[in-house]
Amino acid sequence: MARPPAKELTDLELEVMQVFWAQGDLTVADAQKALETAGLKRAYTTVGTLVRLLADKGFLQQVNDERPFIFRPLRSYEDVSGKLLKGLLQKVFHGSWKHMLVRLVEEETLSAKDRAALEALLKERRENKEGRK
Repeated sequence: MARPPAKELTDLELEVMQVFWAQGDLTVADAQKALETAGLKRAYTTVGTLVRLLADKGFLQQVNDERPFIFRPLRSYEDVSGKLLKGLLQKVFHGSWKHMLVRLVEEETLSAKDRAALEALLKERRENKEGRK
């Protein structure tokens, strides 16, 4: 008996989804060219297989019936990245945002721009939360 397709994205599938999120509706050939422009050389057949798998998993949708087939993202970057981040948080950091953020700061030197953006985001969230009370 064949195993059902996994619901999670593989690294290669995520590469392809990044292209669709950035550019919208694409053919397989367009997606392959976009990957190549980004420095990711993938065979046309590989990209075609990945697009088919992503459609089977519900991440992409074919929007026409004539060749070349055009596909568009069904699931947003925000939805998918949020679920991936929550999964990572649970699997690696046992649900602790604090541990994840500490690890991030320890591993990566935040630029002044990134640090300012993080501080502004935290301040905005804090003010929004206080405003709702």
